[in-house]
Amino acid sequence: MKTLIKLAVLLVAALVAAAALLVAALVGDEAEAQTQLADGGGGLQGVPADFRTWILKADEECDQAGMTPALLAAQLYQESKFKTSTAEATSAVGAQGPAQFMPGTWTTWGRDDDNNGRNSPWDIGDAVMAQGRMMCSLLRQAEASGYPGDVRALALAGYNAGWGRVQEYRGVPPESFARGETHHYVQIILSTMKNFQGPGRLAVSGSGSGPDALRRAATQLGIPYSWGGGSPAGPKSGFCDGLNGYLAGKCSASVTEGFDCSSLVQYAYWPTTKLPRTAGEQYRATSDRAVSRNDLQPGDLLYWSNGSGIYHVALYAGDDRVLHAPRTGKDVRIEAISSAMPERDYYGATRP
Repeated sequence: MKTLIKLAVLLVAALVAAAALLVAALVGDEAEAQTQLADGGGGLQGVPADFRTWILKADEECDQAGMTPALLAAQLYQESKFKTSTAEATSAVGAQGPAQFMPGTWTTWGRDDDNNGRNSPWDIGDAVMAQGRMMCSLLRQAEASGYPGDVRALALAGYNAGWGRVQEYRGVPPESFARGETHHYVQIILSTMKNFQGPGRLAVSGSGSGPDALRRAATQLGIPYSWGGGSPAGPKSGFCDGLNGYLAGKCSASVTEGFDCSSLVQYAYWPTTKLPRTAGEQYRATSDRAVSRNDLQPGDLLYWSNGSGIYHVALYAGDDRVLHAPRTGKDVRIEAISSAMPERDYYGATRP
């Protein structure tokens, strides 16, 4: 639903010529219809993999402009820090699960969204989708209320204190209410949203294995780097080898579900093209199809070498950019080729 609304806004704002092309795409112009919006992280980063899909789905199913994946993520972090155990995600007043629903409120919003046969505030899918439905409704009420202030602030206040309190104060309850709990709840979430705001959506044109691989890779934007991690099935924790995978002196890879550079590429092309696991192996498997830097197409593979072997691989994303998993401590992202890795290390490109 939300994708359609965003597309409609773009159509209204576009120049007449561009709008005509878009309309042609919608009615079946084959060339234009091949341009698709990849997930591109949905504007989301820094969330556990188990939550990511559900946050994006909850955002997608809400038709309110105030709803964003980052808003839901910041709210979940404030509610439970993404914890799911009864010991860590049960409040003193009886709120339950990662989205902290009271039993009575859960009766209204909870469903078996993950189709596992139970309707539970402890299931991540059920909890996040219920959170999204409730926040979507509150955003709609906030928009219609005419109360001053950010509609997101009003909706968050309604989630925390109940919409009745928002009506009582005709806005976000003041700091004097409930010892400032609701006031600070709203302020903290709005200020921490930026921590979860990931890359925007990526427009990928064309069809074929390269563009398809780029679209698939784009669904992982914002997922953390994990040395030795990742697989054709998705993000996975990695390992440390005495040199790689460490962050601040600790083995980050073993506790981080994500990708390294070559596992992301392998994931992107699987199963249409089953590339080997490492960057060096991927180059050797495709070196007979070398591509000059002037002829790069979406999905082509770019390599960097320090003289002792290829150490990095990335997917060409168009406009002199690459989509890649850079290094420990970073997330899957889109960057300019010139700054993705040292320019002097650029080795060449191939087309799988």
